[in-house]
Amino acid sequence: MYLEKNDDNFRFVIITGMSGAGKTSLMQKLEEVGYYCVDNLPPVLIVRFADLCWQSTSRMRRVAVVSDIRGGSFFDALPQALDELTKRGIPHEMVFLEASDEVLVRRYMETRRRHPLSGERRLQESIEEERRVLAPIRALADLIIDTTGMKVPDMLQLLTSRFGIGGDRKAMEITVFSFGFKYGIPIDADMVIDVRFLPNPFYVQKYKHWSGRVPEVAEYIEKSPVTGEFVNRLFDFMDFVVGQFESSKKAQMTIAIGCTGGLHRSVYITERLGQHLRQSHPHVNIEHRDLHRNRVERDAAEEQS
Repeated sequence: MYLEKNDDNFRFVIITGMSGAGKTSLMQKLEEVGYYCVDNLPPVLIVRFADLCWQSTSRMRRVAVVSDIRGGSFFDALPQALDELTKRGIPHEMVFLEASDEVLVRRYMETRRRHPLSGERRLQESIEEERRVLAPIRALADLIIDTTGMKVPDMLQLLTSRFGIGGDRKAMEITVFSFGFKYGIPIDADMVIDVRFLPNPFYVQKYKHWSGRVPEVAEYIEKSPVTGEFVNRLFDFMDFVVGQFESSKKAQMTIAIGCTGGLHRSVYITERLGQHLRQSHPHVNIEHRDLHRNRVERDAAEEQS
């Protein structure tokens, strides 16, 4: 016996359709806005998984699964899975993605991926066969999306209107961190800013091992007119860039500020930029990647002296 529940917040979305039509992209967008997503789930497991989520008291109330022809013979059970979900009273909806043959062929040629039904068939023949096999599934879909000419903003608008994610979407998370070029350029940053042109406190013996968070070091860097001009221009530039990232519905943005050792100038600018962004953005993290390395080097130098 299955309990009847009245939970308007529960969404169980089954994504299927033509290979190359954008199922993975749709799943990733849903994941960015808080959906728990599972790729390539066999239909025979859909009911059990949906029931587990439906009966759960956890936060897993928005779920999306991709089930498609990659499942081979298991995929034939999808209609039966949909019927069982209806019998059990589990809210669900199926989204079918498709695109024109020309677009699908072009996407496969660009990525050099093999079509799931390729075998000894040509790509065009595989696409035609898949379209024939999926015709009965397409007829059961609650929503059919043709991605032939769809752009990212179109997809985001669809997600907002269809899946109810516009109003409660989490604000973009921004991370600003300092680093030292001598320890390597970060590969996980959306933007890298080099501040090695600013006055370097390293050459002042008193400040050599003090970080850019120390007021005296900050004052030293600020004495140069170029520092004030750079900071003002940086703030204006980053306000513009961050706004563009948010308009594109990005979930996160990472900004790396680098100087030679990651101790003085980059730390100072990171603190200034982070505090500036916090005035208008709710989720701003300030980090310093290489401060611990500088401490280790300082301690080693003191031991030798």
